Amino acid sequence: MTFDSVLVATLAAVLLTLAAHVIARVLARKLSWLPMVITALVLVLVFLFVLQWDYDNYYSAAKPVFDHLLGYVTVVLAIPLAAMNFKGLPVKKLILIVAIASAVGALLPMSLAYLFSLNHDTILAFATRSVTTPIGLSVADLIKAPLPMANLIIIVSGLIGGTVARFLFRGIDDDRAKGLALGLAAHAFGTVEAWQISHTAGRYAAFGLAVNGLVTAVWVPIFISAIVSA
Repeated sequence: MTFDSVLVATLAAVLLTLAAHVIARVLARKLSWLPMVITALVLVLVFLFVLQWDYDNYYSAAKPVFDHLLGYVTVVLAIPLAAMNFKGLPVKKLILIVAIASAVGALLPMSLAYLFSLNHDTILAFATRSVTTPIGLSVADLIKAPLPMANLIIIVSGLIGGTVARFLFRGIDDDRAKGLALGLAAHAFGTVEAWQISHTAGRYAAFGLAVNGLVTAVWVPIFISAIVSA
């Protein structure tokens, strides 16, 4: 399937993506074990196959729109944060958890990449693993990591985290812990899954995503710069 107009192609790509998202959301409500992000991804591929629409053409039509919206979505996460009640929360423990998650989320994958003898650029790209795409790409640009590789690492880690989370949470009843873990480990993908659990989980996931992104964006470029210049 091809389109003569760029505008029509863009509109079709957006509508197809939104349809996949809505259907995946409905299915996730009926089947709680079904990861919404993975379902939406599969539905997009099915739609493209049925419509005989080349993926590269779909991607080139949809990418500019969703790239533009992605930054706004990250900022909008401040809304649920504003609705959170921080009274009585163990702030010091939360700060410690976020600090550890930020350090482990960057240093552990970088260390594993180094142990597997991956090249220098790939090791740098793994420093962005634990933050959401807009922040991760900004960090990658600052530390001179390849943007396509950083983008791939962020997306794949988010997909994996959002997919396996529900199976790992079977023995956990605290939605705050679930949400915070999803936001810290699986950033935007995890936050989407957290909102499917409850509003409380969604707010804590947004908190983990935002604060972890801020902390990581500050210390990672400084750390990498210090290592490179040493």
